Amino acid sequence: MRKLVGRNFARLRREKGVTQEDLAVRSGFSQQYLSGLEHGKRNPTIVTLYLLAQALDVDHVDLVRSDSQDS
Repeated sequence: MRKLVGRNFARLRREKGVTQEDLAVRSGFSQQYLSGLEHGKRNPTIVTLYLLAQALDVDHVDLVRSDSQDS
């Protein structure tokens, strides 16, 4: 699940044209935390997912939606 969230988060961030640094400012999470999340090394809470989705202006479900690499 961590890897899935990380892939979705990185993809959505790139699609929005936002850097990790910009998103850190928007979300209040550190750039290091966001990097760890994208690499599947962080285990975000539901509240964290919600706050990150708000910062990206996406639905929080988009962060946990299954993708073709999900196994």
